[in-house]
Amino acid sequence: MNKIIKIVKLMTVTFLTIIVLLATAVFVFMQQAKFGKKPSGERLERIKKSPHYKNGSFQNLNITPDLTEGVTYYSVMKEFIFGKKLRPKPTDEIPHIKIDLLKLSPDENILVWFGHSSYFMQLDGKRVLVDPVFSGAASPIKATTRAFTGTDAYSVADFPEIDYLFISHDHWDHLDYETIMQLKSKVKKVICGLGTAEHFEYWGFDKNIIIEKDWNEKIDLAEGFIAYTAPARHFSGRGFVRNRALWTSFVLQTPTTKIFIGGDSGYDTHFAEIGKTYGGFDLAILENGQYDKSWKYIHMMPEEVIQAAKDLNAKRLFPVHSSKFALGNHSWDEPLNRVSAVAEKENFPIITPIIGEAVNLKDSTQVFTKWWLGLN
Repeated sequence: MNKIIKIVKLMTVTFLTIIVLLATAVFVFMQQAKFGKKPSGERLERIKKSPHYKNGSFQNLNITPDLTEGVTYYSVMKEFIFGKKLRPKPTDEIPHIKIDLLKLSPDENILVWFGHSSYFMQLDGKRVLVDPVFSGAASPIKATTRAFTGTDAYSVADFPEIDYLFISHDHWDHLDYETIMQLKSKVKKVICGLGTAEHFEYWGFDKNIIIEKDWNEKIDLAEGFIAYTAPARHFSGRGFVRNRALWTSFVLQTPTTKIFIGGDSGYDTHFAEIGKTYGGFDLAILENGQYDKSWKYIHMMPEEVIQAAKDLNAKRLFPVHSSKFALGNHSWDEPLNRVSAVAEKENFPIITPIIGEAVNLKDSTQVFTKWWLGLN
């Protein structure tokens, strides 16, 4: 009996030792600069005064469960790890085009997509970059979320100076530490949601170039250039604690163009409200990918993306958040297949550029191919 007790004690001590070592390793790993920093001091006091901040975290406008009713974290993990996945990643190289961004004429009004939610715009002489991720991964552990082959043709060295860097929220697939640090000397203004600026200041950015706002605030940028922060239905966080910084969408008004920069969002009433307040968008850029029936409140289904564009009173839709990382359970090309099918059925104009292709923002007749068809 004593021998059994000794064995049990030894097993218990060994188990607890392993747990402590793992916890210590995780703690040390998360001290790296790339995890950023939670808001503190005057910024935290400002956050606490936000009408969207309650019980120690930011809240969505309407109740937003992390998971769909009846779904558990266990079932999600089980499906993600053991569930049968049909082509989550392409075996073929994603097609791409590479243009010289350093030699653009100032009078060109173009958009260039880099896969997922990263894109560059030159509008009325100003250069805009949104949620850039060029490190080849969308996770603090690179091996877990590698970019698809062909999607990393561009690097920070390919970019001119950026007038306005928009960051929708601080998730790893939208705020990439490695990319941001390489961009530091090229960025004139950073525009983000309330709390996200803490990361940038921690990473050595001049606080005088950072503009952080709560929802529904106006940002005067330059003559004829105005941005507004607007709600989204999502969450934030770079570690275990969520919602210390705000996730947001943006309305960008230039002298000649109005664009909705959607970030990540589940479908909700805020799209219609934004449409009523700012509507008449020349282009709505909305997430379309990494969705699942298990988390339908925080990522839109493709059919909802078309409805959101209609709610916004947008003339055209650019569906993003696909074709670079496998963060959902669907096949890699399903988002574009589904959204284009609905768009055709409802006769709603969408743009589907190849990565790196120049989209002429003043030409509504420009034709785009279904470049994903036929790829494995």
